[in-house]
Amino acid sequence: MLSAVLLAGCDTLPDSGPTESGVKSAQSNPKKNTIGYGIVQVSPDLITLLNSESPPLFSNIEQSPAMSHYNSDRAGPGDTLEIDVYEMGDSLYVSRPSSANASEVAKRSNFSAIVVNGDGTIDMPYIGHIRVENLTSDEIADKIRAGMKTQSQAPQVMVRISKNLANSIIIFGDIRRSGRLPLSLHEERLVDVIALSGGGLHPSEDTMVQLTRHGQIAEGPLKLIEDDPAQNIMMEAGDRLQLIYEPRTFTVFGAAGKPTETAFSKSSVNLAEALARVGGPADSRADPNAIFVFRYESSDIAERLGLPVSPDSKTTPIVYQLDMMNPASFFLAEHFVMKNKDTIFIANAKSNKVSKVFNLINTLIAPGMSAGRSMQ
Repeated sequence: MLSAVLLAGCDTLPDSGPTESGVKSAQSNPKKNTIGYGIVQVSPDLITLLNSESPPLFSNIEQSPAMSHYNSDRAGPGDTLEIDVYEMGDSLYVSRPSSANASEVAKRSNFSAIVVNGDGTIDMPYIGHIRVENLTSDEIADKIRAGMKTQSQAPQVMVRISKNLANSIIIFGDIRRSGRLPLSLHEERLVDVIALSGGGLHPSEDTMVQLTRHGQIAEGPLKLIEDDPAQNIMMEAGDRLQLIYEPRTFTVFGAAGKPTETAFSKSSVNLAEALARVGGPADSRADPNAIFVFRYESSDIAERLGLPVSPDSKTTPIVYQLDMMNPASFFLAEHFVMKNKDTIFIANAKSNKVSKVFNLINTLIAPGMSAGRSMQ
């Protein structure tokens, strides 16, 4: 009778999750494994493979030749020009001199806010339309001077691009100062423009950077750009840069106390540290042979591990298993780097259900035994 109660109780008592055999049997059952995850043992070869994975690269986005970055002195639609015209003798823009020797004095005419039209031209009195798009200030001055030669005596022209909207970027999101940022001849790079805007509002490890350029998008953590000079690419006119706060966390379920979501709180966390933060496997309930990490891994990694990969998907679900009964696994856990949104599951020991049944039986008969002792 006791054996029957034990068997029935094991199947009906609630539990916090499957055992090791339950996880493995579900993986081979198409009805349960509807997303097609595979199970991979954590090993030295796996650690080497995971550590060789390439992060998302900003250096892969289209970049213009180096000389094209020198655009801060070139005009474009929406820019504002300040133009000074100096003339001797009769002047187009200044009335005739009132004294005889005044004709020997250069007369200055100032146009402080000439806006470049949408078609890349400006309108100058007595000269008309002048195309200035993508011209330097000196080249614009030469064009104005050429237009005045038949109407003015030895004109001299100076042009300054006072508001260079065409050679600017837009930066916004999790940044101290959002807005339009003009580029200069100093060739600002990603980290430079973030610093010039006051920096991000959160740690670089929890800040994603999204760069949009010519319809292409590159995205990665700010920490990657800081650590890898190749990713700190030069900014180009028209770039849009967004900083996104995305705190990294991992979750823990199973035989480790209550379900927990834990923040990384530092640049990198390994599996050993993650387990320690939640108290490790519970001695009374856990199966140390069955520590699982659930992760959507890149399909390239999954393919190199020999797992089936969908050609239309960039990621593949993988379950990594670590046997903590093997002392060598503690070394492996120190090199298994956690990723954002990883899920750790600590499987219950098979004997845990039997223990629960005995506890249930003890709960049921303890009051009767106490009553019997009190009657004696």
